[in-house]
Amino acid sequence: MLNFEVLKTDPAEGAYPGSYARRGTLTLNHGVVQTPIFMPVGTYGTVKGVMPQSLHEMGAQIILGNTFHLWMRPGLDVMQQFGGLHKFESWQKPILTDSGGFQVWSLGEMRKISEEGVKFASPVNGDKLFLTPEISMQIQTILNSDIVMQFDECTPYDTKGHITTEAEARISMELSLRWAKRCVDEFTKLANPNALFGIVQGGMFENLRQESLDALVELDLPGYAVGGVSV
Repeated sequence: MLNFEVLKTDPAEGAYPGSYARRGTLTLNHGVVQTPIFMPVGTYGTVKGVMPQSLHEMGAQIILGNTFHLWMRPGLDVMQQFGGLHKFESWQKPILTDSGGFQVWSLGEMRKISEEGVKFASPVNGDKLFLTPEISMQIQTILNSDIVMQFDECTPYDTKGHITTEAEARISMELSLRWAKRCVDEFTKLANPNALFGIVQGGMFENLRQESLDALVELDLPGYAVGGVSV
């Protein structure tokens, strides 16, 4: 479930004309988030060096968990025993989990990308693993995160000095779009009650990013993220 209400927008003739800045209220299954918001990162299900009570006292409204790392450890068996990520980390406010796409990308030569998904060696014990859009949705359903991110391929700006061309960026972007459709199908099949966000890709090419956005909007998702700008 997701509902977003715009409370205030930057006036067209204000100090920053055309900024499109806005303030809003985002309602999710585990609570309300006032936007814009800073989201602390709890990669392994905990924000390093910060107790859950301290997060509440700081005014944190939503935190981020990492699907890939939580899958590696403590693992899905532990998450299922706790009934999801909220009880595991004693945090009853909203949680967003990323799909694992960036972490898989960061493995470099340790991974192989195909139409079906990504094969890679576990950075924990070297086991051969396979992550697909469907598996990413299954993991995030077990985590019960309020915002679920689609599984995508992060298009790099460069690889070992080779600048990604528009043709290469298009191939990557179109793969992410096909994966997005598979994510939607699996998310629906699982009857996940939370919110699935699409991720806009396209590298440094504005036309590709617009194509990506247009195609994702056709999927009628509750939210969209800008991906790949830091890789």
